[in-house]
Amino acid sequence: MSVTPADALKSIPVGLRNSLLHEYQQIVEHFQARKWLPTELSGGRFCEVVYTILDGRAKGTYPAKPSKPNGFPDACKRLENNVNEPRSFRILVPRVLVALYEIRNNRGVGHVGGDVDPNHMDSVVVVGMVDWVMAELIRVFHTLTTGEAQRVVDQIVERKIPLVWKGSGDVRRVLNTKLKAADQVLVLVYSNGNRSTLKELLVWTEYSNPHNFRQILRNLHRSRHLELSASGDVELLPPGIQAAEDLILDNK
Repeated sequence: MSVTPADALKSIPVGLRNSLLHEYQQIVEHFQARKWLPTELSGGRFCEVVYTILDGRAKGTYPAKPSKPNGFPDACKRLENNVNEPRSFRILVPRVLVALYEIRNNRGVGHVGGDVDPNHMDSVVVVGMVDWVMAELIRVFHTLTTGEAQRVVDQIVERKIPLVWKGSGDVRRVLNTKLKAADQVLVLVYSNGNRSTLKELLVWTEYSNPHNFRQILRNLHRSRHLELSASGDVELLPPGIQAAEDLILDNK
C-alpha cells in the first residue's frame, strides 16, 4: 500500500502539517506558473514552518501553529545543540533553511534594494531546496528510504495545467486535440505527478486501439521519455518531464 503525505507526516500536529503542505504546494505552483517573486516569498514562510516543526520535535511539544523565531539564522544554529535528534534535523536541514531564508531576505524578494531581482535561477534553487527538505522530513518521520520519500513528495502537488482538463472521477482530457498521442501521454502523466498507468492513459486519451497504444508507450520507453513496467505502470523520466514542460509552455 502506498504512503500518502498525510500518513508520512501524521506525527506532526495537524495545524503545522497543513501549513507545511500548503506552503510547499504554493512554492511549486508559483514556480510552474513562472511567478518568481511569489515562489521565493513562499520559500521564506516554508522555512518558518519547518523550523517550528524541528524545534517542537526536539522539545517534545509542538505549538499549535508556526511562528517566526527572533534571529532566524541564530535560531537555526541553536538546533545543532539537540544532540538526541537525527543529524539531518540538527545540521543539514537547518543550514538549508538559512540559505533559503537568505534568498527571501537579501535577493530583492522580501525587501527592496537586494542584490538582484526575483528570477528563474533563484527560484530553481528555492524549489530544489524545498523538495529536498520535504523529502528529508518525510524520510525521517516515516522511516523511509530517500527514493520512497521523494515519491511521497511527488504526490503532494496536483499540477494545475491549462492544457489538461480534470473532471469528476479523475477523468483527464488534453484540450488541444491536435497534439499527437505520444505528446498527450507525456502531458497527462506530467499532470498526474509524473506517474500513471497504461489503463488510465488509454481512458484519458480515448485511444481506440489498445495494442497500438501500448506500442506508443513502448516507443516512449525506448526513447527514455518514460519508464513502462511489465504491469503497465508509467513514470516520466527527466527527458519526458522536460518534453512535457516544453509542450505545456508552447500551448499556453
